[in-house]
Amino acid sequence: MLHDFITWILATVHDWGYVGIFILMALESTVLPVPSELVLIPAGYLAHQGHMNFWLIVLASTAGCLVGASLNYAVALWVGRPFLERWGRYFFVRPELLRKTDAFFLKHGAVSTFTGRLIPGIRHLISLPAGLTRMNPAAFALYTCLGAGLWSLVLTLFGYFLGGNEALIREYQHFITAGVIVFVALIIGGYVWWQRRR
Repeated sequence: MLHDFITWILATVHDWGYVGIFILMALESTVLPVPSELVLIPAGYLAHQGHMNFWLIVLASTAGCLVGASLNYAVALWVGRPFLERWGRYFFVRPELLRKTDAFFLKHGAVSTFTGRLIPGIRHLISLPAGLTRMNPAAFALYTCLGAGLWSLVLTLFGYFLGGNEALIREYQHFITAGVIVFVALIIGGYVWWQRRR
């Protein structure tokens, strides 16, 4: 079943092109389990072969991520927020905790959204607290695009240079993930230092 799912993803990228990338990355940015690596690395390799345009891949991926993330944001804002305000106390989410979370995202929502888009496992979920805390929609869209665009660029580059060699992909994929996590840690560390200086 997993093999069939992976085959379907690869076929969608190959047959549907940019539209397929847009749809798959929109799904990936919700809570559905569509691995972005299986979408963008093959697309990058197709760009290397001259069958697709590199920058249109990154653009389609970023736009799809924004649509999927915005769906999560809207659901959290219009459904999750009223639910927590009314019933949250029964799930240990008291009004003061909600207010503290609001204050945190008001102050740190930009860096949280940007870095969250770069961390596997968190990138799918970061839109939910942004919606719950009513983060400014324009700021949410901007930092979602920046984070998603960077992630899309890294994976597409990875596929462009290594996509034809499965052994190299397996060898270096964990280095890419570790590098991104180190990059995120440096951003967060710099942000904390800047906040303390202020």
